[in-house]
Amino acid sequence: MKLKPDFISQDVDDVRFLVPVGAEAFRGIVRSNKTAAFIIDCLKEDTTEEKIVDAMCEKYDAPRDRISADVAKVLADLRSIGALTE
Repeated sequence: MKLKPDFISQDVDDVRFLVPVGAEAFRGIVRSNKTAAFIIDCLKEDTTEEKIVDAMCEKYDAPRDRISADVAKVLADLRSIGALTE
């Protein structure tokens, strides 16, 4: 899976914004925290949910099941707005 090229991410101060720039049905702006921003960065290259969880486990000191649930939630949100190619 990968972030569609019709979505760009931009940091403003300490906040990451995800904006659709193509002809997507979603016409809003997504404001992300640092965890979601990390996931979005992972999605700039073709990857899997498991690889994202592995990368987050290396970066953050949190239980794997918690990280896995957080990744699943962010991915579900991104799918709901049509931001991913699978």
